[in-house]
Amino acid sequence: MSALNSIFSPALFKDKNVLVTGGGSGLGLRAAREFAALGATVFICGRTQEKLDRAVKAIHGEGGRVESVVCDIRDRDAVVELMQTVSDQAGKLDILINNAGGQFPAPAETISAKGWQAVIDTNLTGTFNVMQAAFNKHFRKKGGAVVNVIADMWQGFPMMAHTGAARAAVDNLTKTLANEWGRHGVRVNAVAPGIIRTSGLETYDPAVRPMIEEAGKQNQAARMGTEAEVAAALVFLASPAAAYITGATLRIDGGQSIFHPLYPPNGERVWPAFDDENEKP
Repeated sequence: MSALNSIFSPALFKDKNVLVTGGGSGLGLRAAREFAALGATVFICGRTQEKLDRAVKAIHGEGGRVESVVCDIRDRDAVVELMQTVSDQAGKLDILINNAGGQFPAPAETISAKGWQAVIDTNLTGTFNVMQAAFNKHFRKKGGAVVNVIADMWQGFPMMAHTGAARAAVDNLTKTLANEWGRHGVRVNAVAPGIIRTSGLETYDPAVRPMIEEAGKQNQAARMGTEAEVAAALVFLASPAAAYITGATLRIDGGQSIFHPLYPPNGERVWPAFDDENEKP
C-alpha cells in the first residue's frame, strides 16, 4: 500500500477512539486507515484473524495506532465482550463505524431460508447488536457518533432482496436511534454507497461481474465510486464538522439513486474520482 491520500487535517481525531466493524478489508479497512492517519486510535473487528492481521500490519506500516478483535457481530455476547475490550484497552469509545456486512446475488425466488437469515442476521441484527452494546457501555454517559454503512436501495435492490430489506431497515434504525439517543449526546447517521470498486467485487461469481461493472456506470458520474470517496464521507459525518447533523443518510452514488432515463450519463465525460493507490474508476 502506498501513502494514504486524505483531504482532512492530520490531527482531526487526536485522542479519539474509533471502532470499525468489518475493518479487515474493503471499505472497512480503507476507513480504518483514514481514521488512523487522522490521529485516532482505531479498533477493527471481523471474523477472520488473518484478514485482521493484514489490516493491522498495513495500518502500523502507515504509522497508525490500531488494535484488532475477532468478533462475530451476530453473537450478542461476543459484541458485549468487544465493547469491554475497547474499554479495557482505551477507556472509552468515541466513534462507531458500522461497516460489517455481507450478501450474495440471487433472484428472490431462489434465496433459501438459511441464506435469507444469514444476511439479515449480519446486516440488520448484527448492526443493531453493535449499536446497542456501544451505547450501553460507552455512549450513554459520554455521547458519541455512529455512522452506519447501508446501500443504495432507494429503487429496490434487484438480485439482492435480502440485503435490500436489511439495509432499508438500518436506514430506519438510524433515524429511530438518532431520536432516542440524541438526548444523550449521540449522533447517528448513515452513508449509502452506490456501486463501489472494492476488493469485495472479487468475491462475486465471474459471470455476474460484467453486469456489476455496467451497472456501476449508470449514474451521472458514469463510473463506479472509490473506497476513498466513501471513507471521506464517513470521516465527515464522524467529525466535529457534522456536529449539527443526525438522522441523515448521505448517498454516495454519483446520482444513481435519482437516475432518470431521459437524462442518461455522458459516457464520454466521466467525472474525476477522489482517488488513491490502485482504486481506479
